Amino acid sequence: MTIKDPEVRILAGISQALQAEYQSENREWEGSPFAWIKTKPSRQVGAIGEKLVAGWLAARGFNVVRAGDSDADRVVENKRVEIKFSTLWANGGYKFQQLRDQRYDLAICLGVSPFDAHCWVIPKEDFLRLWRVEHRISSQHGGQDGADTAWIDVRVDDPPDWLKQYGGSLSEAIFALSKITGFKVKKVREELGEYEA
Repeated sequence: MTIKDPEVRILAGISQALQAEYQSENREWEGSPFAWIKTKPSRQVGAIGEKLVAGWLAARGFNVVRAGDSDADRVVENKRVEIKFSTLWANGGYKFQQLRDQRYDLAICLGVSPFDAHCWVIPKEDFLRLWRVEHRISSQHGGQDGADTAWIDVRVDDPPDWLKQYGGSLSEAIFALSKITGFKVKKVREELGEYEA
């Protein structure tokens, strides 16, 4: 079938040019085990992130259960956890959005790149201080005067200095979470993918 209306033909030509532009942006995700997440609507992506974190922590031996209310996503070793998830943006960073002052003990921010992942475990009292007192974390709406939500913008190749103590690699995040919860996590022997005491 051909397009007869000349205006629709113009619009179709523009659409094809845009399609090529957007396809080239997604080529870096080809072959990635996380690529399928990029095809899901944003309302599902947060739930996927929660399940990734819960599954990963359970695989590492942590006790993980649902929180039972909307103020936290999970309970990990008796700590209420808010989980924030981001895939890598085109600018080379992650954006962990909609952080609020709710009833949780710590926030876990997981970011996935095509072939890597990063994670930070931030106690709520540190998050509130960094957001409302030190202004190192930005308000998401209304600039510094915004009081309801915050977001953390992290460039993978140059994370802010204040964030480094909370993780970075998945191993560093596991270590940070172990310190907070007192849980003794088993070490992973990377070359075999096995656990050791």
